[in-house]
Amino acid sequence: MTKGNFPVDRFKGIETPFYYYDVELLKKTLQTVKALTNKYGYAQHYAVKANANHHLLQQIAAAGFGADCVSGNEVKAAVTAGFPASKIVFAGVGKTDKEINEALDLNIFCFNVESLPELEVINELAGKKGKVAQVALRINPNVDAHTHEYITTGLNENKFGFSLTTITSALDVLKTMANVTLIGIHFHIGSQILDIEEAFKPLCDKVNELQEFFEEKGIKPVHINVGGGLGVDYENPNTNPIPDFETYFELYHKNLKLRQGQMLHVELGRAIVAQCGSLISRVTYVKHGDEKKFLILDAGMTDLIRPALYQAYHKIENISSNLPEEKYDVVGPICESSDVFAKDYPLNETKRGDLIALRSAGAYGEIMASRYNCRELPKPYYSDKL
Repeated sequence: MTKGNFPVDRFKGIETPFYYYDVELLKKTLQTVKALTNKYGYAQHYAVKANANHHLLQQIAAAGFGADCVSGNEVKAAVTAGFPASKIVFAGVGKTDKEINEALDLNIFCFNVESLPELEVINELAGKKGKVAQVALRINPNVDAHTHEYITTGLNENKFGFSLTTITSALDVLKTMANVTLIGIHFHIGSQILDIEEAFKPLCDKVNELQEFFEEKGIKPVHINVGGGLGVDYENPNTNPIPDFETYFELYHKNLKLRQGQMLHVELGRAIVAQCGSLISRVTYVKHGDEKKFLILDAGMTDLIRPALYQAYHKIENISSNLPEEKYDVVGPICESSDVFAKDYPLNETKRGDLIALRSAGAYGEIMASRYNCRELPKPYYSDKL
């Protein structure tokens, strides 16, 4: 039996919960992005924090993408999967000395620097190794991404990057440093952005203003990194499996005033991997309450935390049943009241043992899984290996 793109018969012998990745869809997504970045001459770094699954990273590296990392272990994971160090950027507000030293030893492409103290540390550590580190200043543009407050990163109230008022000080300090060289500027305003025009057009305007500011100081950053943030359609993964990359890249092409010799970099993560991944679970019990029916799954917030953490929506499908729909509260087994995937959710009539797919879970699913309640981590399976 196959339902949608799920080989249900093959799933029946696999212990649940597990993550299932449609590698063919991932490859189509990568091809779409690659065609557009080639068209405009842009560079794409995959945001590893979205999903660091080794097999997926190998596919993304093989497609010629770079890697955007926010920890030392992400840098290691990228290198192990085949990303060349010359295409790795290392961001994050709290890089440790150990992480910086390891990245320096690998000769990564660039550190996206978020504060003056960090800049001083990189200069010092690079000096001890007799190296010159390439850096980009992450600038907080005070642009509202119009998304969930937990995944907004570009406002003055957020912890990320240099504020617009501290850039001059940073540039003055850079002139005194012998072991770092400024090659670019970096921005990232947030995540799961669906209104492309409303969020990214103001970012382009801000970057254009800053370009003029840098020119007045006699500085021309070669690399302009606008981060990522493009969202996906969580409600309709079957209808819209590939995000609207064309509109996204066209907006930058039309609105960003790149100077001759400058390269635009993007750091998409969720948009690359979200739709190719699903969390597959079994129904442990169907519990009839006084007013509701509870569908109790063997997957919980330890396997997919987004609904509990962000009140995020994931489409849920019973891939074992074609019976008429009924409404259920879909919950997990964790001893927390927040361990709820959906309430009053319409699903084909469900029985104990049915297989349930929580869709669009390829981003911030497996990578955020935990062993709370001493649970096992969900294993990954792949369409090209099953």
